[in-house]
This record gives sequence, structure tokens and C-alpha cells, in this order.
Amino acid sequence: MKKIVLAGGTGFVGQYLEQKFTDQGYKVIIISRQSGHLNWSNHTGIVHALEGAEMVVNLAGKSVNCRYTEANKREIFDSRMETTEALGTAILNCDNPPPLWINSSTATIYRHAEDRPMTEASGEFGSGFSVEVGKAWEQALFSFNLPTTRQVALRLSIVLGKGGGVMTPYENMVRFGLGGKQGNGKQMFSWIHLEDVYRIILFVRDHNQISGVLNTTSPEPVTNRELMKQLRMAMNRKVGLPASKWMLNMGAVMIGTEPELILKSRWILPERLEQFDFHFNYPTLDKALENILNQ
Repeated sequence: MKKIVLAGGTGFVGQYLEQKFTDQGYKVIIISRQSGHLNWSNHTGIVHALEGAEMVVNLAGKSVNCRYTEANKREIFDSRMETTEALGTAILNCDNPPPLWINSSTATIYRHAEDRPMTEASGEFGSGFSVEVGKAWEQALFSFNLPTTRQVALRLSIVLGKGGGVMTPYENMVRFGLGGKQGNGKQMFSWIHLEDVYRIILFVRDHNQISGVLNTTSPEPVTNRELMKQLRMAMNRKVGLPASKWMLNMGAVMIGTEPELILKSRWILPERLEQFDFHFNYPTLDKALENILNQ
């Protein structure tokens, strides 16, 4: 049986990937800290799981949807570094290592951009905690010299899918009349449909010439104003109250998150995927929302 190792596969994206790969006839081995899964402390077990696997996909890391207290920042950072280093060390100890290691990264590695889009070739890194996490995460991946294992970092933008992730709070905002622009509404919103994340993983698997970093985002980002407009249209809500920056700052404290998640302008394009002729099933937001909200 074909085998794939899914590290940190218990979240919104991981559960979807587990189901898709299982449906394709794969044996899916999940590494996590939850009972019933292969534990991160079991180095020998991880090596055994990786032996002969077709690929390993690492999604592990504490959610950034929290307040950036010192304790949370340390956990966000350590949960990414330690799991990535554990996988690299285990691959080095394999007799028959997986030919492909796909590791999560973040599109937030780029700076706040309202002037031009960021690509892998011409994008500029930003500053601050989230950026430093992204840079260290990728450095941890590419620090391993693995002659028979391709290493790919997916710079994931915001993932949209049915039944979880960011769609739940966005749907609630629109449903309760708060679906207007947030801040000045000019900040760019780069996103990708959950199904296309899975399809990109398959695409990378099937194209041996792909390695390094990939902007994992749709080719049609929108402004926050347009995002909220399309959400209202898709949900048949004509009116949505806007939220000013000070309201978002106050609200973020109340619900235990950071306003950066909404106010940072993420203008990112999938230049390398398009150069490799990857075809998106959901290139535009209207098609994505139609699929997610009307299934």
C-alpha cells in the first residue's frame, strides 16, 4: 500500500488532506501530540513511518490565532522549529527515505504590501514576529542536506474551505451584520481554496523539478473591501457594518487574537506555480465562495 506521513495533521487542513489521501488509497500515518497518533517523542517510530513513504507533509505548529504573549510566541516558534528538525533528523536516519518532504511555511513572511505584489523572485520580507517565524521555519527545513529527498516549503496564504478555518468567523460576521470593510478596506487579501492546496501537493509530487519555496496562493487576490462585498453577496446579505482600526484592535483583545491577521496587506502571487503551468480549480474568489457556501 502507498504510504504518506502527515505531520501535525489534526487541524483544518490536515483533516482534509487525511481524508483525500485515504480516498486515494494511501495509508496515512499522522504524527501529532494527540493520543492514537504517532507521538513526536517517538524518534524510532517516526523513522519507521518515514521508511518507504511516498512523501511527508508537515503542517505542525501552534495556531497563530492567539494573542502574541511571550508564552504564546515561544510556543508558536518552538512548535515549528522542533517538529521540522525532528523530521529532518529522522529522514537522515532512514535507509529508504521519502523522495519528497513538503513543509508548511507562511505567506506572511512578506512585508505589508499595498504598492505591488510579492513573488518568490521579487518579494520583500517584512519585519516583526510573524516574519521571523517564517524565516526561521524555512531555514530549519533547508538546513538539512538530503541528497535523495526534495524539500519544498509551501508559503501558504489564508486557506478557505467549508466547515472550518477562517470561513467560520467571516461567515459569522456577515450573518450578524458586521460584514463591512475592516480598517480602510484597502489591505490585500491573498487566499487559496483548500482543494487547490491538496492539488498543489499532488502537482509537486508529480513534478520532480520543483523544489525550494512556492507561494501557495490563488492568482487573484482581492482587497478586504472586495472580500467582504463578495461574502455578503454569496450569503445574500445586503448590508454590513464596517469595523474601524480601533474597533478591530479592541475586538482582537476581547476574542484573544491579533489585529494583524486582518489588517496586514498580503499581496502575493503564485509566480512559480504559474511558470510550471499549474491550473487552479478556484482561481477567483467568487468561484471559491460559490463552492464553499453552496455545497
